[in-house]
Amino acid sequence: MGPRGISVLEKLIKYIEEVSLDGQEVEIMMIDPGPCGEGAHSSDQHEDLLINTVASQISIFGLNSLVNGAHGPSLTEWARQAGYRRIGNRYRISNSGEGEAISDADYLPRRLLGQYLGWAFEQMTRSLPERIQIRHIRRRVFDLRKIDDETFLLELDEGTQLLANYIVLATGHGTRSPTETDLKYQSFASTAENINPSAAYYRSPYPTENLATIHERACVAIQGLGLTAYDVISSLTSARGGWFRETKDRLEYIPSGNEPRILLVSRNCLPFAARGINQKGLTGSHQAAFFTLKSVDSLRHTAIVARGSPRLNYEHEVLPLIKLEMAYAYRLALQDGKVDPAEFVPSDEECEAIDRLLDPLAYEKFSSLEHFRDYFRRQVEEDLRHACLGNLTSPVKAAADVLRDTREALRAAVEFGGLTPSSHRVFVESFVPTANRISFGPPKQRNAELLALMEAGVLSVAGGPGNEIELDRERGQFCIVSRLGKEPARDYADVLISARLDVYSPLTDSSPLSNNLLASGIARPYLNGDYHPGGLDISQDLKVIDSKGCVHDRLWAIGIPIEGPHFYTHALPRSSKASRFSLDAEQCALQIVEVLSRRHASPSVKNQMEEEHKKKHQLQPARTEEATKKIA
Repeated sequence: MGPRGISVLEKLIKYIEEVSLDGQEVEIMMIDPGPCGEGAHSSDQHEDLLINTVASQISIFGLNSLVNGAHGPSLTEWARQAGYRRIGNRYRISNSGEGEAISDADYLPRRLLGQYLGWAFEQMTRSLPERIQIRHIRRRVFDLRKIDDETFLLELDEGTQLLANYIVLATGHGTRSPTETDLKYQSFASTAENINPSAAYYRSPYPTENLATIHERACVAIQGLGLTAYDVISSLTSARGGWFRETKDRLEYIPSGNEPRILLVSRNCLPFAARGINQKGLTGSHQAAFFTLKSVDSLRHTAIVARGSPRLNYEHEVLPLIKLEMAYAYRLALQDGKVDPAEFVPSDEECEAIDRLLDPLAYEKFSSLEHFRDYFRRQVEEDLRHACLGNLTSPVKAAADVLRDTREALRAAVEFGGLTPSSHRVFVESFVPTANRISFGPPKQRNAELLALMEAGVLSVAGGPGNEIELDRERGQFCIVSRLGKEPARDYADVLISARLDVYSPLTDSSPLSNNLLASGIARPYLNGDYHPGGLDISQDLKVIDSKGCVHDRLWAIGIPIEGPHFYTHALPRSSKASRFSLDAEQCALQIVEVLSRRHASPSVKNQMEEEHKKKHQLQPARTEEATKKIA
């Protein structure tokens, strides 16, 4: 019951309060073993784990919220109201005025996000009308079966069975079943313990508390350089007592002596770019001139005329528009926003700058691993310089931010089979990792810390592009092999941590619920032709589609479980701004309440809700059904 779940809950309460059900009670069951609201953002996690979005831009409350009227408080506003202040590099409740006030530019710990979400749940449910009953069941759903057209049977992990008339799946991030590689590494680590007591393999670093068993004399290889890697680095350094000290010209790391030696390795070993200082305000964004909803619609019309199909080719039709928009933002930064889009034609230098941003390794050759390590450090240093300039002043950060600010155009191009299957694969497997690297990276503080850890000798880069991981059975260690020079370079690690978030797929997810949904045919994996990007198959109005292609009238899925037919489902809503996150929640809630009110609401109320539903979401009115009682 994380942010997606409580977002649907808020909308349900709001719309149920607006209709008359002739005294009919509605029971809303929230089934989650953890506290309501937090989801993956545990309020108990270490305070060194940061959100990678400016906290002032995060709000669980949509427009016209139940809390505080027009809109509820953002994460930053809530933290200030709760008494939190920045004391050094920590955030503490202070009634004495110690430290500094939290600014709109602060990146707060994820534990505070968990507290905020828990508080939001309490605010949403504190003044419920008598006819709405809330029940939190701290278990997991093991199986889900359809009893008849109006009723589902839910089986919980300890055997309890429940009946529900409407179900919203908001299960969030999944955990993959072990792959062949996972099993190989795990088997090796188990065997190697006889030679090397420190040998271990983690196919996921979460919860990061599990990493506390890693010995300080061990060498740890972190596989992956994304946001998850930063969580691991923090857990092995500052969370173990080390600390960062500001000097006149740089950041220094003071080791505690409890840190293991850390090696970074990934497929291409490129560092994630830091977020630029936000110069756009809380709701500002790049105003696209070329990659827009209108331009995507025009591409589809052209494709239909030319090929008889609306599906687009990402590489040949969509990517050129993205790169043009990035070049336009690049020049806007260089010319202080004074560029006429009608006359804009990117120069050769601007085109090369965008290509280098997207694929820097295409322009580099390395003679040795040390050569690449020097390049890595320079990349981080140069990126930090641009991050400090800001996302309107730095041409690099302005161009990178295009991938965040044109998210709706990307969704229009990609979702529900908008791309050809083969180019959809390229988009997911090539473009999305690139976009994550250059546009959705860590706060700049994190990359400054990365340089400090390298300077302190605690952390180094291993492998370089094209590296391989071998298993040295004589030493009982993982061996990272770089072939950049004439002779292979080898780094050895006792522990290997796979620091990559699992993409949700019902085909590979380890949860019994995912397995049972497929086995019973209640749900099926989403396919674009023969390509499965991930996620459950759904209709345009978020209803789950079964194995026979039939749409469930009373079963919805939202968020991470539908990352496949939908795109970029993990973003939290922004303050005072309409968001896909809130609109999806509203869409689910409206459909449920329309059916609930069908026989009880007055004609004027029914007509008003149907018009609002069609206007906002372009959906057909829900089919007539009996009003029912239970929602899970």
